[in-house]
Amino acid sequence: MTYLDPITASREDLRAEKARRNREAALNAFIAKKAEIDAMLARLQGLSDDHFNCAPDEIGWAVVGSLEHYASLLRQITDSAFGEGEYAE
Repeated sequence: MTYLDPITASREDLRAEKARRNREAALNAFIAKKAEIDAMLARLQGLSDDHFNCAPDEIGWAVVGSLEHYASLLRQITDSAFGEGEYAE
């Protein structure tokens, strides 16, 4: 990566280069966070596919309560992402 010489480059060129580097850093951070979310979603989907590691004879109200808690947290995320619930305008 080459950098502009701050002594010889114009302020306009320096600002443009700084903005470009900032956009590149933001894009890299976005891609990393998206990968992190994708991995969490894949793990959750796998856990759901396995019925949250519960056999039918193990299901009780404590398990239901745990699932309600998970659903509540996920609802907060989806409401925020889709502008629904308390995030609706």
